[in-house]
Amino acid sequence: MDTAHVESADGGWNWLYKVGGIAALIIAVCIPIQIIVYMAWPPPTTVMGYFTLFQNNKLLGLLDLDLLIVTDTTLGIPVLLGLYVALKRANPSFMAIALALGLVATVSYFASNTSFNMLALSDQYAAATTEAQRSTALAAGQATLAIYNGTAIHINPIFSKATAYLGILANVIAFGLYVPTIGIFISIFSVLFLEAWYILIARKFSQLSRQVQTA
Repeated sequence: MDTAHVESADGGWNWLYKVGGIAALIIAVCIPIQIIVYMAWPPPTTVMGYFTLFQNNKLLGLLDLDLLIVTDTTLGIPVLLGLYVALKRANPSFMAIALALGLVATVSYFASNTSFNMLALSDQYAAATTEAQRSTALAAGQATLAIYNGTAIHINPIFSKATAYLGILANVIAFGLYVPTIGIFISIFSVLFLEAWYILIARKFSQLSRQVQTA
């Protein structure tokens, strides 16, 4: 992106660039950790599988239900805000739309993530003393899993051209999740591009922060 279009003169945005850069780096660190967790301990496919996992290891259960992605999504808020401020001069209308869509995607993800709900239902199932109580917990778990696997989770959200292309390519490849059998492997491949994208974003925010300080 042409530096003439980058909002860097107003010192009031210095801390946003710093926080956005740090957030992007933390996300870049979380991505490979989440991949390792998925590969080493694949998420269960049934409610009982999750209940058993939670009863054996609560942290692992939360990680398999995207606890780190919840962290990434939260940290993505200052990244989105930093991108808007840095690029709003280039095209205020498009950047406002992009920011709005990114925040909607963030809210949608929070609504679809059910990790702590499933943990509570697992505890409820373990504490149940009658078959009716266990059946109720299982039914609620099935509904929770359906929400988790629903489309809301897939509604998720540019400086140099390389940065923009990496972000676009990562999200396009992520749609490979819907390919039968191999979809999960295709979608995991997409996060490699996201990893590079967040590193580039963090580097650019750091540069912008230094520009603001010296302006």
